Amino acid sequence: MLAALADPTRRAMVERLSEGPASVSELARPFAIALPTATRHLAVLSSAGLVTSSKRGRVRMCRLERTALDETAAWIDARRRRWETRLDALDTLITEGPPA
Repeated sequence: MLAALADPTRRAMVERLSEGPASVSELARPFAIALPTATRHLAVLSSAGLVTSSKRGRVRMCRLERTALDETAAWIDARRRRWETRLDALDTLITEGPPA
């Protein structure tokens, strides 16, 4: 998932989809990219579990899968807490010296 979000265009698409569903055309418009290029970006996001799409007539609508973002945020938060604990222990060791 993090690799999918490494690209600024894909991050912007996810940001737009956080406001609600959008068509591929709507997602491509701000970047002045061709629809096939937008579709490739969306395929990467879909493979990462971030986006789902469905067809309404001739229009492909995309929707953000918030669960995938929540799971990634929880994973990152767990690592952050672990490193904060380690760094706090290091700070204590530096400040107070080794335990007696």
